[in-house]
Formats: sequence, C-alpha cells, structure tokens
Amino acid sequence: MEERTERKQHKRKKQRKKKRFRKLLLFFLILVIAAGAYVYYQYQQGLAEADGAFGKDGQFDFNGASANLDSMNVLLLGIDSRGEEHSRADTIMIAHYDKDSNQPKIVSLMRDSYVDIPGHGKNKLNSAYAFGGPELMRKTIKENFGVDVNYYAVVDFKGFSKVADTIAPEGITVTVPHEMSSGIGMTLKPGKQTLRGDKLLGYVRFRHDSQSDFGRVKRQQEVIGKLMDEALQVKTLAKAPKLWGVIDPYVDTNIPPKTFIVIGKDFLVGNQPDLKSLRLPVEGSYSNERISGIGAVLSIDLEENKQALQSFLN
Repeated sequence: MEERTERKQHKRKKQRKKKRFRKLLLFFLILVIAAGAYVYYQYQQGLAEADGAFGKDGQFDFNGASANLDSMNVLLLGIDSRGEEHSRADTIMIAHYDKDSNQPKIVSLMRDSYVDIPGHGKNKLNSAYAFGGPELMRKTIKENFGVDVNYYAVVDFKGFSKVADTIAPEGITVTVPHEMSSGIGMTLKPGKQTLRGDKLLGYVRFRHDSQSDFGRVKRQQEVIGKLMDEALQVKTLAKAPKLWGVIDPYVDTNIPPKTFIVIGKDFLVGNQPDLKSLRLPVEGSYSNERISGIGAVLSIDLEENKQALQSFLN
C-alpha cells in the first residue's frame, strides 16, 4: 500500500516538473519572439527614415586579403556623388581592429596625396575611387603604402546627419574655431556648441580656411571618436536595430554579418581605450605643388609615410 502511494507521489512530482519545464520553455519562446519582433520593428522604422543610394551590400568587386577575427583593416570611403556615377572619394580612412590590444585605431589619408594609381599613372589619391571603385583604392594604398585591407565600407554622406542624430539625439559638443560658411550651405558661428544633423555634417566637411583638408580631417576624427563613445552607451545600444535600419541604405559593405557580431561583442565586453588616430601624410613629409591638368596636390615622401602607417597599425 505504502509502495503504491510513493509511486503515485513520484509520478505527480514528475508531472509537475514537466509542467514547469513547459511553462519555462514557453516563456523563453515568447521572449525570443518578442525580441525578434522588436528588432524587426525597430529596423523597419529606421529604414522608413532613410533614403539612401545603396539597395544592397557587396555591389563592388573587392579582392582584399583574407581576414581572421583577431585583426583586420577596413577601408572606409565617404562619398557625395550628387548623382554622379564615378565620383571621387571625399573621405579616405582605414579602420583597424585588433582583438589582443583592444585598441581602436583609425587612419585618415589625405585625398590630395599625389600617388601612383595602378593602370592610371600618377594622380590624386581620391581619384582612384572614380577610376575603379574600392578595389582600385585598395590596390593604390597597397602599392604606395605597403598595407592591404580586408574589407570595405562605402558611406554616402547624405546619411551622415540621420545616423548622427540616431546615435546622439542630443547632439555632439564641439568647439568651432571660427565662422564656417563657404561650401557647406550654412553658417556656423565660432565657440563651443552642441551640433546636430546637418550642422554637424557641415562642421566635419568644411575646408575653406588656412587648414584646408588638414583641418577637416582633424574634425572628422574628433567627431568619429565622440560618436563611437555615444554608440557604446547603454541607452544607444537599445536603439541598435533602428540605427542599423537608418545606416543600411547609406552604406555598401562586404563585411560579413558574423564579423559585425564578433567585433560588436568585443567592444561591449571590453574596456575600450580612446580612439587612436593617425593622419597621412605625417607632419614634415610633404610639400604643396601644382601639377598641370591635375591641380593642387600634396607631394609626399612615400617611404616615410609607408613606415609611419605600418608602425602605427602594428
């Protein structure tokens, strides 16, 4: 009799455990579905706010060196085509990721650097994109500076304002050194101020002063560093799906989604130091010249800048 009672009690316990397990499983399933719905909704909301030029990723042929997930170089190209099919690159950068050092690095290459472009002779560096897209820019950088890149990302400047406002809706605080107006379609007054959207874009694109492109590159690196800091804040991470929806139509890249996830995880769990930056050509390694048929260029000491780049990345 007692043995029969024990069997019944044991059976009821097993049934209760099964019910609890099914409830727990159902709860997690609901969470996954809800999270998926949230991500999809936020992504679609971001897409609805965008009007970019790129319908899909990987539109360009690119033969960069194979990369592992421990270290890689990404070629970042900022363009403002304004309807042109073969525009020059406005901004040329190399973003470097290294898992061991956990140190984010970015290199800005001056677009007027006078270099050898494979198959096209000597010209300004930014014309490589017009002649042959990201692949020819990759070849040009490798031939002149001895560094290969693994992936590319072409960014349409039309999306910069929306991306910046999604990452930092309160704006980015900068110090405008003097009045800026020529070539940016607005007037920025001097002084410390918080800029959003088109005004922030005007700040990073202005170049009609004594510093020309040198000042612009410095401001670009400044703003990228501040946007990175904002992007890693918890309040911004909650908007990540929407942010990607906003960015996606303005960016064409061949970086695999898995790589994005791994790098993003490392940035989130690691203690990230401040962004380290380099500008090429380095100070004292160039002179201003004017070439017939090409215009004003930076004649650079290739060997000195090649060593500076390799030392910085390694």
